Amino acid sequence: MEFSLQHRLMIACAVARDAGALQKRRFLDRETMIYKFKGPQDYLTATDGEVEKLVRTRLLEAFPEDTFLGEEDGGQVSDCTWVVDPIDGTSNFARGIPYFCVSIAFVLRGKAVLGVIYQPMSDELYSAATGQGATLNGEPIKTSNTTQLDKSLIEVGRASRQPQEAYLGMLDKVMRSGAGIRGAGSGALAIANVATGRVDACFENHMYAWDCLAGLVLVEEAGGRVSDFLAGDGLLKGNQILAAAPGMADEISSLLGVPLLPAK
Repeated sequence: MEFSLQHRLMIACAVARDAGALQKRRFLDRETMIYKFKGPQDYLTATDGEVEKLVRTRLLEAFPEDTFLGEEDGGQVSDCTWVVDPIDGTSNFARGIPYFCVSIAFVLRGKAVLGVIYQPMSDELYSAATGQGATLNGEPIKTSNTTQLDKSLIEVGRASRQPQEAYLGMLDKVMRSGAGIRGAGSGALAIANVATGRVDACFENHMYAWDCLAGLVLVEEAGGRVSDFLAGDGLLKGNQILAAAPGMADEISSLLGVPLLPAK
């Protein structure tokens, strides 16, 4: 089949909805919910693997020449790679908090060009592809008009695998700026919130590609600015992330010392 980004976006949206429906069924069946830990505060449930298998199977059936990289079972990268987090916000999922999603990104020759995030409990489907804008349930979205840090709301996350000192130092800088701070347990949804203008920026010292690539596509297509996550070996090893509304992007970039890509 001739390459079509729009076709991939359509299929990814359909797969995300099916994956979210499976997440929702398992989430509501609380009596059988069992979870364990891969590391400190790093939750894992049987549903993570179940959802990843569904997404992998469906995408590779549709696009057999592509490759797949998932959080749970890994995979391989190529010029055409799907990058998937089957449940972003697993701690919420495991603990009975209805705030989690499936995140699907597509990387074309080293650049993230498609992002789909589905939050099944609120039935919110975010989608974006390079040059095509970003939508929420089919309606166009854009980042906020906020221009001042002391009037902003910022989502911050902490990876338990990272030194606490760096996280606390970042929090101190952000709080001294007067910004409001929140964190809700899903990095992918935190970045999606920037794209919708619900929050003004999102920062984390380290994320993996499956947690953030879809959201970063959303933010850029919604008019925001993002850091160069795929610099170096970001696709396989992760990187820090910053996503921000354009009116305050330079200010928060300077505050945190995180360069941003030029505005599109």
